[in-house]
Amino acid sequence: MTNKKKQILVTSALPYANGAIHLGHMLEYIQTDIWARFQRAQGHECYFAWADDAHGTPVMLSARAKGLTPEELIDLMNEEHKTDFRDFGISFDNYSSTHSQYNREQVEYIYQRLNQGGYIERRNIKQLYDEEEGMFLPDRFIRGTCPKCSAEDQYGDSCESCGSTYSPTDLLNPRSAVSGSKPVFRESEHYFVRLCEFEQPLKEWVSSGALQSEVANKLQEWFIDGLRDWDISRDAPYFGFRIPGTEDKYFYVWVDAPIGYISSFRELCERKGLNFDDWWGLDSKAEVYHFIGKDIVYFHTLFWPAMLMGAGLRTPTAVYAHGFLMVDGAKMSKSRGTFIKARTYLDHLNPDYLRYYFAAKLGPGTADIDLNLEDFVQRVNSDVVGKVVNIASRCAGFIQRKFDGKLSDILPAPKLYNSFIAARNDIAADFEGRNYQSAIRRIMSLADEANRYIDDEKPWQQIKQEDQQEHVQRVCTQGINLFRILITYLAPVLPFTADKAAAFLGRDINDWQVLDQPMLDVPLNAFQPLVTRIDPLKIQAMVDDSKESLKPAEEGAAPDDAMDIEDLADEITIDDFLKVDLRIARITAAEAIAEADKLLKLTLDIGGESRTVFAGIKSAYDPATLVGRYTVVVANLKARKMRFGTSEGMVLAAGPGGKDLFILEPDPGAKPGMRVT
Repeated sequence: MTNKKKQILVTSALPYANGAIHLGHMLEYIQTDIWARFQRAQGHECYFAWADDAHGTPVMLSARAKGLTPEELIDLMNEEHKTDFRDFGISFDNYSSTHSQYNREQVEYIYQRLNQGGYIERRNIKQLYDEEEGMFLPDRFIRGTCPKCSAEDQYGDSCESCGSTYSPTDLLNPRSAVSGSKPVFRESEHYFVRLCEFEQPLKEWVSSGALQSEVANKLQEWFIDGLRDWDISRDAPYFGFRIPGTEDKYFYVWVDAPIGYISSFRELCERKGLNFDDWWGLDSKAEVYHFIGKDIVYFHTLFWPAMLMGAGLRTPTAVYAHGFLMVDGAKMSKSRGTFIKARTYLDHLNPDYLRYYFAAKLGPGTADIDLNLEDFVQRVNSDVVGKVVNIASRCAGFIQRKFDGKLSDILPAPKLYNSFIAARNDIAADFEGRNYQSAIRRIMSLADEANRYIDDEKPWQQIKQEDQQEHVQRVCTQGINLFRILITYLAPVLPFTADKAAAFLGRDINDWQVLDQPMLDVPLNAFQPLVTRIDPLKIQAMVDDSKESLKPAEEGAAPDDAMDIEDLADEITIDDFLKVDLRIARITAAEAIAEADKLLKLTLDIGGESRTVFAGIKSAYDPATLVGRYTVVVANLKARKMRFGTSEGMVLAAGPGGKDLFILEPDPGAKPGMRVT
């Protein structure tokens, strides 16, 4: 292990200030925090600073809907976010807001440097304008038909059905997502950064090893046709910083958001007396690392370094992207209770549980992570409680009851202890490389060895023999020392459990170097339970508290489909019928199940949420003819696990069977997610 002390700054992507933190956010913040805690445990000077992303149209509209000013909303959310982070053990050194005066000054400084360098250009462009709301529409607030595949109800900049990207002006049948009205074209002057000026240095930086290989390879596509100018301005009304020298032009949120990394750290510098230029100047020897989701790679690996280059500041040492969080193999869902807010989780479960599970799943790449709730319970109970904490609880009882709480002066198996120390370099390399899942596997393998040692020695039997008392003390001393190594390795992952372990051991467990010297002939403090097993009932309670009924995309009557019913089932009351939640769904994908005679696998859009449903209509439909069609689905049917996957609803169909089977289709005008009444 290296003894050279490094200066390290780490950041996470900025959460939007218009909503609560959820477990998808926490995946990234836990990943970042583990890495920061690990670096500090190696003796490095490591700071973690980031902020709320406080600007943009969504914040402005959210505040208006809540009857608040944008400033009131972002202040409330900032306090809520910081409380969630602290309660999850996120060891940030500074958490700010991009609406701070520090950020305003930094944004204006970088803009001034870019303008002085000749990198800013002004020109008129045509944009879609909502006449009812009196505002130009951001890309995400325009919906319409994809110009590439004709999928309906797509965003103004990209299609979720075919994956194409395009200009909002290319969208067919556009409508405003704010008022629902048809927008019109208006011309407006905008400010652009001439990215082409940075093409060569960006190519060199992208290929320098600063990015994961899969990210660097993907970015090469942007250089094929040359980099296009980047629009950095937005028209009023807009919540953000006004561009100096203008009356109604504001910096685009993606200008001031990454600059928030710098301004948040500048706040920290003033508070701690750090030299800002030592960290962000061109001659900086410090290391700067950004942890982000793979969906915002382009902003962080093209636009952001270009701004830094133009402003005469250093570029990041590396940008690390991670995948998305799935829950039980599907996107997080409010209706199923798997869209779980951080606070809802904390109301029911220990934060160390989730930190451990994420660590056990996280590798160095951009693959998505699945939070399987059954596996979550099993793995935490087995590994953290059953393997690691069990070592301390088994040995502490003998030490405290039989030996006055004092450890022996001899380790009976020093080679075993040394083998645990010898694993330190490989575990450290895994943490350094963000290969947490490999680090966890190594640590759990050591835990298995420690438990085998105790099982082989059987202190619970030997303690009954008078001539084996001293040996039992030594065996348990060995066990406590092995536990100390394990919990030290796990401390970046399990900070709350580690703090309790430190109180029990009477030792700091945040320094890996002190492990070379075992604890011998010293007293232990009274052992208190460090962590308990997960009760599956608490998982269900958390899911239940997270459930929200699906909200219709818009009000209105659903189609009135007539059906001929030959045989009536047992009568039900209106109360029974009201339990069934029928929704309009658009079929976005369909495929045959080769192993099944009757089933088609359908992917359904039910109003901003995607569901997988297995429907027994294979005999009547060619899957290719179903894509793009609308149907009716039972949205609140309990998910059913099948050998082909999990079916998350039921598509309604009528007919005697075979080829005479017809899915229910609504009249034109129905939208995904609309309730059938």
